[in-house]
Amino acid sequence: MLFKETPLGGAFVIDLEEHRDDRGSFARTFCRREFEAHGLETAVVQTNLSVSQRAGTVRGMHYQVHPATETKYVRCTRGAIYDVIIDLRPDSPTYAQHFGVELSASNRRGLFVPRMFAHGFQTLEDESEVTYIVSEFHAPSAERGVRHDDPAFEISWPKAVTVISDKDAAWPVFAP
Repeated sequence: MLFKETPLGGAFVIDLEEHRDDRGSFARTFCRREFEAHGLETAVVQTNLSVSQRAGTVRGMHYQVHPATETKYVRCTRGAIYDVIIDLRPDSPTYAQHFGVELSASNRRGLFVPRMFAHGFQTLEDESEVTYIVSEFHAPSAERGVRHDDPAFEISWPKAVTVISDKDAAWPVFAP
């Protein structure tokens, strides 16, 4: 696995090191030792799958607060997404800054999302499938979010929004 730190400290884009032969390829998608060597948390309590039918669908921007803050390791296993994270750690030098990266079935790239980062994505293709490995159980009482179109972040989504849940559209405007 190849780890590349993003401009937001503690968040990494993770590319696979594929080994190819006549049969095809093999690659490790998660390794506790390699994650730990980069200072990343490795607790896994659940794995989630989302499937979005239409390109342009936005899911997010979600996070959980104490005592249920969580890390996520996100990969797109079918289709393609534009994945975005926002640093919401008040003491961070990159507080309220965002980073976006394309994850797709073809580039096989992943994104490690630290605790107290809002996370969301927009599908770039119909029938896109996203897998999340998370370090904490979902806790509805700790769930929070910020608007995907909040002017405080100026996220440039690659497509017009075609589908968004009422809940995601109603997150409050960010107030630092």
